[in-house]
Amino acid sequence: MKFATMKNDLKDGSLLLVSRDLSKAFSLAAIAPTMQHLLDHWQTLEPVIQPMYDALNGGELEACFDFHSEQMMAPLPRSYQWCDGSAFLNHGELLQKAFSLPPQDDFETIPLMYQGASDCFLGANDPIELPDERHGIDFEGEYAVVVDEVPMGCTAEQALSHIRLVMLVNDVSLRGFIQREIKGGFGFLQAKPSSSFSPVAVTPDELGDQWCDGRVCLPLNVTWNQQWFGEANGDEMNFTFGELIAHTALTRKLTTGTIIGSGTVSNKNTERGSSCIAEKRALEMIATGQAQTDFMKFGDRIHMESINDAGESIFGAIDQVVISGGNQLAK
Repeated sequence: MKFATMKNDLKDGSLLLVSRDLSKAFSLAAIAPTMQHLLDHWQTLEPVIQPMYDALNGGELEACFDFHSEQMMAPLPRSYQWCDGSAFLNHGELLQKAFSLPPQDDFETIPLMYQGASDCFLGANDPIELPDERHGIDFEGEYAVVVDEVPMGCTAEQALSHIRLVMLVNDVSLRGFIQREIKGGFGFLQAKPSSSFSPVAVTPDELGDQWCDGRVCLPLNVTWNQQWFGEANGDEMNFTFGELIAHTALTRKLTTGTIIGSGTVSNKNTERGSSCIAEKRALEMIATGQAQTDFMKFGDRIHMESINDAGESIFGAIDQVVISGGNQLAK
C-alpha cells in the first residue's frame, strides 16, 4: 500500500491512501486521520485498508481524487524519533581517504548513527530554507523505514518484522558545521537542519523483489539543477535496515513511528555517480588532489526519485529549491 499526508491547517496533516501509479488518492480521515494514528493502530486498520487499496488501484473506489505531490507534507510530518545511520561503507571510506582521516574502530561491524531533529520535517516539494550559503549546503539521498514499537534488545532478524513503511530522504547537511561538531564529541546539531521526505511512504511489499534482506535494491536517481548527478543503488547497503534497527534498539525500545535512515546511498562503481556533494568532492580530491564541485547556492534545485524496472516511480519525487531565510544575523 501507499500512503501520503496532505497539507491542511493541522501540524500532522490528513492521511491519504494513494494508488500504485501515484495518480489517485482517497481520504482516510474517517478511519485514520493521521499517519501516526495509522501506525498506532496498524494491526486493526491494515486489513480494513487493504481492500480499499485494491479497489483504488482497480478504479472502483468512489470519492477518490487526483493526487498532487506538491500538496503533500512529509508522510510523517513530525516523528517521536529520527535516527540516521551510515550503512554504506563505501561512502565513509571515500571521505576517510580524501581527508586522510584515521580509520575508525569497529567501522565494519558497528554502524555509525546520529539522532536528528524530528519535530519539523519538510515535504517533498517544500523549499529548503536556510540562512547562509557559506554554511556548505549539501543534499544527501537516502532510503528510510518507519517501524512500529520495537522491543529493547531486538535482533536484526526480528527487526525486519517491525518495518511498516519505506520512504526516500533528502538528509540536508551543512558541511561547514560538521567537522567542528564531530570534534566536539556531542554529535550533530547545527549541521543537520530539517530533513525532507518523499511524498509517498510505501509498505515493503510494494517493492517486490527489490525489497531484499532488509535493503531497498533500487537506484536512487539524483539530479542537481536538471543535471544528472548519480544513480547509486541501495543493493550495496553494508548494514541492513534490520541491523540498523537492532543497533538503535540495543539499550532502549523504539516507539511506534520511529524513522531509521540508511545514510547516503553509495556504490563502489563510480560510474553510478554520487548521492551527495561531499562524496563527489571526495572523489575529486582523490583523483586530482583538489575538490572542484562547490556546494549548493540559493536557487539551486535538487531532484531525487527511485524508478523500478517497469519504469514506475515508487515513492514519488523529492523536488526542492534552496532559498534564503531565517535570521540573517547568522551571517
